[in-house]
Amino acid sequence: MHILYLCPEYPPSRHGGIGSFVQTLGRALVRRGHQVTVAGLYEPAEAGESEDEGVRVIRVPKHGWPGTRYLQNGARLRRAINELHARQPVDLVEGAELSYAVIAPSFPAPKILRMHGGPHFFSIELGGKPGRWLAWQERKSFRTADHLFAVSSYVAGKTQDYLALTGRPIEVIYNPVDLDLFRPRVDIAETRGLIVYAGTLIEKKGIRQLLQAMPAVCERFPEARLEICGGDTADPETGGSFRARLEAAIPERLRANIHFRGAVPRASLPELMATASVCVYPSHMEAMPIAWIEGLAMGKTVLASQTGPGPEVITHEEDGLLCNPHDPSSIAAGLMRALESPELRGRLGASARRRAEAKHALGDLVSLNIGSYEKCLRKRG
Repeated sequence: MHILYLCPEYPPSRHGGIGSFVQTLGRALVRRGHQVTVAGLYEPAEAGESEDEGVRVIRVPKHGWPGTRYLQNGARLRRAINELHARQPVDLVEGAELSYAVIAPSFPAPKILRMHGGPHFFSIELGGKPGRWLAWQERKSFRTADHLFAVSSYVAGKTQDYLALTGRPIEVIYNPVDLDLFRPRVDIAETRGLIVYAGTLIEKKGIRQLLQAMPAVCERFPEARLEICGGDTADPETGGSFRARLEAAIPERLRANIHFRGAVPRASLPELMATASVCVYPSHMEAMPIAWIEGLAMGKTVLASQTGPGPEVITHEEDGLLCNPHDPSSIAAGLMRALESPELRGRLGASARRRAEAKHALGDLVSLNIGSYEKCLRKRG
């Protein structure tokens, strides 16, 4: 098969979970003998074609006049994928919630929309509502898609409700993790009291509440140290650096206990995570968070959120810990619960690895995705 992924955040470009997902699955599909191309709109400085372990990446430059940018960039992307299809026919296309807003319904390959959490899902789940422009694009994208996948039952059910998708079947396939890259590292010693956070510095990831939890944690465990791995974003209130706002709120007495590393290459994360006593992800909402799964695969104690798909990813006290991400005292209690007991960390870590192997193994999920792709092709006939 020749599979085309519509993705505007393929690594090493600035990316989140979707970019990591496409890279992990795309590389694995190439190793199984399939042809994989990624195409999307990128900053002009990144434009061009490249290859990543057999995955062909087409970065189409995005620019244009205000007011017509959407039409101009959409035309550029359509032209790029039409030229690709003319040279190397595409069997299947896959994209996330907004991917098909600029793709013609007449494009001949079956179009799969995989729900990673779109504007309706995140806006409503976080207590707001999507902007009219993004809401229109998302509805148009769903109308264009031929098949619907989702990365969790939670995001499938909620998106189905919010977009009135009754009657349209949705196949749930969990996100995979590379169990060889993210694995327990018996050759690296755990650093006592080390807490690792990996995620973008943005309000919905719960980083502000995590920092508010640290005074209580450090009072009980003076050796506790928080390593924060994630790129900066704009503060929605000031337009300035969100990281600067977070740093300014840290009490002077705790500055030695909290370290901002900035964005860390994904390939470098396992070595850092291996030294952690706890990996913490207090997100306000997720769809199926890859970072959590990577922590489980490392055999670490993972403290994550009880909201959204939290209980779908982690069984509290069995293979990880869950907390109320809006309550710093709940985050602090979870961290202290883990830090006080090496025995608990050992038990949870071993169960976490088993869960990752059972539900998120890359090899199993590549086979499942291939089978689902083949079903889509058979339906096209």
